[in-house]
Amino acid sequence: MKRLHGLMSAIALCAAGCGGGATALSTAPMPKPGEAAPYAPAAAARPTTGIALPLGKCVNMGDHLEPPHEGDWGRPIADGDFTIIKQAGFASVRLPVRFSGHALATMPYTIDATFMTRVHHVVDLATAAGLNVIIDMHNDDELYSDPAGNGARFAGLWKLVAADFATAPASVWFELANEPHDKLTNANLLTILNPALAAIRLTNPTRPVIIGGEGYSGVGSLATLPMPADPNVVPTFHSYDPFMFTHQGATFITPTPPLGRRFGGPTDIAGLNANLQAVQDYMARTGRVPFLGEYGANDDPAIPVSERINYYGTMSAAYASIGVQSCAWAYTNAFRLRDGGHWIPGMVEALRTTTTAR
Repeated sequence: MKRLHGLMSAIALCAAGCGGGATALSTAPMPKPGEAAPYAPAAAARPTTGIALPLGKCVNMGDHLEPPHEGDWGRPIADGDFTIIKQAGFASVRLPVRFSGHALATMPYTIDATFMTRVHHVVDLATAAGLNVIIDMHNDDELYSDPAGNGARFAGLWKLVAADFATAPASVWFELANEPHDKLTNANLLTILNPALAAIRLTNPTRPVIIGGEGYSGVGSLATLPMPADPNVVPTFHSYDPFMFTHQGATFITPTPPLGRRFGGPTDIAGLNANLQAVQDYMARTGRVPFLGEYGANDDPAIPVSERINYYGTMSAAYASIGVQSCAWAYTNAFRLRDGGHWIPGMVEALRTTTTAR
């Protein structure tokens, strides 16, 4: 997730992922407003090109390790969190990390040792709890605004991160760049990502690496997403559609989308079906199986919990119905699934995944 501070940027994110122009699926009848669509999870889609990840039920550790200091945007990660997550039925966590905010600007791009120790501790806790972990390089704003000027640093950071995690279990995966946008587009994406991937392969020759596309990795980015010539690269995409529902009351958006929007009417479901069709078209065209790396809805106290449960349940079941797994945003700091010492009642139960892991 990118903390957007302008509604035009937010609208651009929606435009990239609202599935405009795609043919809607005809298998899901239109529900009444406020009702969940009857999507039935299916077996995980199997790729004919590349690999797919056994993601299972997944949650993002959002707003923990991507702010300037852990705890700036909520509470820090606690050692017991990953046992709690595993016991709730999750198989994977996605860990957004802003390595670029803790590293030298020039060669050799050294990452602060204390910060790296902290990241390693968190990853070790998650793997010890039996969870798969996606280490996601998050919020590298300098890269997005000037890809050519920061490409070498980006590759250098990944060389360091990859070397540090070279002996990690095979259940640890790397995600190159969260939500490319601004001047980092599908047209120049591989020019920037390929050197970073090559740096990773020096120490991690077969570890799965995840790539998302332009426009904040919206569903629309899949149409032109380029893929490296590497059998262990996996595509991803994000969706916060419909944006005026998912971001209502989000004060980090200017102007803040107004409260009161409900989810599940015919327009919402038609947009979701169009997105599902776009993902199916991508899988049929490429033979690859992507996953939904982020989806979620704001947790403003004025928003009925039932509306959020409906959204998370509908989104996760809808993508599972086409064999695509998903990772909810987020654990406890933003768009939260867990509040204080308890899961929000009904939220975890609403999350669906495919009937098989891969």
